[in-house]
Formats: sequence, structure tokens, C-alpha cells
Amino acid sequence: MKSVHLTLNDELVDAVDRAARRLGMTRSGFARKALRKALAELRRRDLEQRHRVGYERYPVKPEEFDVWELQQVWPEDKRAHKRKLRKLPSPD
Repeated sequence: MKSVHLTLNDELVDAVDRAARRLGMTRSGFARKALRKALAELRRRDLEQRHRVGYERYPVKPEEFDVWELQQVWPEDKRAHKRKLRKLPSPD
């Protein structure tokens, strides 16, 4: 493990110390956990952005996921849903 020096204002240090005490952690442990969480959130945002850009670049085609529609329907609604699907025009 590497030691690093951070410059933080007094209010932030006090808040971190209170939170760490409340959680039974050291200041360093609290900081490590907070930094890991911040990095995970950044990664999640990056992946969501990539996902969004991908769908903008290659939008879903009409009826592309129709084959999965029945998986999203409660069993008692499946008969009505199948009847609805039969009425749809077939893709050419």
C-alpha cells in the first residue's frame, strides 16, 4: 500500500472523521472506500454513455426484440398477447 498526502479543508476532514468513527473505520479506510465508490460510479457513467452512443449510432430496428416480448408478459396475459402479435403485419 502506498501513502499519499491530500490537502483537505478542515470541515471536510471533520466530516470524514465523524463518518469514519460512526462506521468504525479509520480515516484512511473511509477514504479508500469513498474513492473506490467514486471510481465505480465514474465507470458506470462511462459505460452508460457508451451504451447511449451505441444506440444513437445503431438504433433498435422495429420489431428487433419482438421475439422477447412474451418473456415480459405475465402467464395469464400470454394468450391475449399472442392474439395481438398474430394481428401484426409480418416483417418482410
